[in-house]
Amino acid sequence: MELTGTVIALLPEVSGQGKNGTWRKQEFILEIPSQYPKKVCISLWGDKIDQAGLQVNDAVTASIDVESREYNNRWYTEVKAWKVDKAGSAGGGGVSFSGGSNNSTLPPVTTFTEDESDDLPF
Repeated sequence: MELTGTVIALLPEVSGQGKNGTWRKQEFILEIPSQYPKKVCISLWGDKIDQAGLQVNDAVTASIDVESREYNNRWYTEVKAWKVDKAGSAGGGGVSFSGGSNNSTLPPVTTFTEDESDDLPF
């Protein structure tokens, strides 16, 4: 899943010692533009913190996974980014829904008529 928006806050990096060694995590708040803008807290782990190099007001597209886990009969949900692309970066290539009027990156719309429905293989 991908979310596109603007970084409005960077939370402090936290680290600790686990059974597999030292870990690092930094969370950031992404505001997704729409009629009613939504804010999502997304976490980056380990080396991805340095690779992303995020700053407040960066326009980014975050590729994310949503994961929930149970601990002491309570459920905790985390949104983890596995890739973050800044707007205008060479690695982007995706469709941006950030409110621009340029629709040249959208795929063409394909329509079918009743006559073409006979081409189905089943």
